[in-house]
Amino acid sequence: MPTRKYSGRLELTWTNKGLRLLANRNEGYEWVPPHDYRVSEVRLLRDAALVGRTCATDSRSSDNLLIRGDALNALVSLSELPEFASEYVGRVRLAYIDPPFNTGQAFEDYDDNLEHSVWLTMIRDRLLQIRRLLSEDGSVWLHLDDVQMHRARCVLDEVFGASNFVANVIWQKTHTRENRTDISISHDNVIVYAVDKTRWKKARNLLPPSEEQRSRYSNPDDDPRGDWASLPVHAKAEKGRRKEQFFTITLPSGRTVDPPPGRCWLFTKPRYDEMVADDRIWFGEDGDSMPRLKKFWSEVQQGLVPISIWPHGEVGKTGTAKGEILALFPHLTPFSTPKPEALIERILHIASDPGDVVLDCFLGSGTTAAVAHKMERRWIGVEWLEDTVRDFAMPRLRRVVEGNDPGGVSDQTGWRGGGGFRVVDVAPSMFEELEGVVYLSDWAVNGALAEATAAQLGFAYLPEHPFVGRKGRSRLAVVDGHVSGAVADLLAGALGSRETLMICATSVDPAVREHVHAAAPGSVVRKIPASILAEYRVNYRERRRLELARSKEPEEVPA
Repeated sequence: MPTRKYSGRLELTWTNKGLRLLANRNEGYEWVPPHDYRVSEVRLLRDAALVGRTCATDSRSSDNLLIRGDALNALVSLSELPEFASEYVGRVRLAYIDPPFNTGQAFEDYDDNLEHSVWLTMIRDRLLQIRRLLSEDGSVWLHLDDVQMHRARCVLDEVFGASNFVANVIWQKTHTRENRTDISISHDNVIVYAVDKTRWKKARNLLPPSEEQRSRYSNPDDDPRGDWASLPVHAKAEKGRRKEQFFTITLPSGRTVDPPPGRCWLFTKPRYDEMVADDRIWFGEDGDSMPRLKKFWSEVQQGLVPISIWPHGEVGKTGTAKGEILALFPHLTPFSTPKPEALIERILHIASDPGDVVLDCFLGSGTTAAVAHKMERRWIGVEWLEDTVRDFAMPRLRRVVEGNDPGGVSDQTGWRGGGGFRVVDVAPSMFEELEGVVYLSDWAVNGALAEATAAQLGFAYLPEHPFVGRKGRSRLAVVDGHVSGAVADLLAGALGSRETLMICATSVDPAVREHVHAAAPGSVVRKIPASILAEYRVNYRERRRLELARSKEPEEVPA
């Protein structure tokens, strides 16, 4: 018979899955086609403040980063802006994300009532960008409740591959019973996917034994190898067990025993005799008990494989997290959905090492960044809501740097302060829409920066949108933003017959130069001269200083 061919794949579908979402700060999300300039735009990351010890401006990508803006815009900028891409693409070890759960509830700090299709597109697009940033031994930990968990698993399968699913960790977020509902829900889910599960398994860290686990070990027979605990020496007699694992054992007391019904010994008779000779089998103090295997504490100290159920007694609960926030900000209502530092500490311990980069693009009150800082990880935190950054994340992280945050895991990690971080803003869009047509915004291609650049390069300053200058048949475009192929196409398309183009931009995609030359022979792309940009940025910082003074944000604007 001929070989039957199949097509298609298992996937979750939803309304407008083929479209993209454009985030509007005051109006939620807007569906747009994938080719819309605004969703392919790479936005600049502009310095806004420094806290503690940071790097020089030309090495700012090496700093811990608190990014204010939409998560997707920030992730794209980290992946595409050359200064950040070289530092982060393929080099982020761990991404922990705690997005809005889409539970249908109205939280004080954000609107959590997104329609399913909007939520799924939102989380998919961000996971795709996170996947680009993660290292080959990296992982993503997605924190959700049960409402979207099953749908999110399908999206994660599409982005990371079903074979790279690691576990669904159950966190016991409360130990009290809610008697006003049908079933009292006491847990959240943390879904774990690896970029490459095989590599991740080799690289992930084991958990140190707890004091409760340590208490199970003793040394009743004064074994010189130290304390031990005993384990059964029989196992389920499944298919594949050898017949040599079924035999009769004579105890020191003289009594004979066989494996319990349906079970077999762990060892063959020769191997069992070796274990007895090595004093690794325990028969009880009277020598008449069923044999048990001695497992020494010295063998366990190396670490334990994490399990998938994390009780509140080990990693804290929601109440613990709110208490940590109240201790820091007693005058504020606690953030609606904080996570305890002990929970984040365990995740970071398992999935990263000191010096690794940890990412949280739904930063909220700043728990992930605070714990990463205390554990000597580098971190990137992204938060869209300005009030949340101002009231929670910013002052919390400042206190961590200053050593004035004694709660959470500070004692456990021995944290006493140090380091620092850089606050950067996602720049506004270079595009605007008018009657369904997308244009380059006037602010991005005109103004003081354009006039200064035209003067230095010898162009007559003639603002004719989207151009700002002319020198013979050459038109000048000055872009306060990142020039990608899409931006270059817009500019080249506005040229007249036989005209050439010079694009000067704050940031340039290296591939654009050849792209522009092919579209308009003789055209060039250059970064704006550093002397002009430095002066312009001083003016920008002064404008920002005035804005902060008006809003009374507790920030330090760089000199």
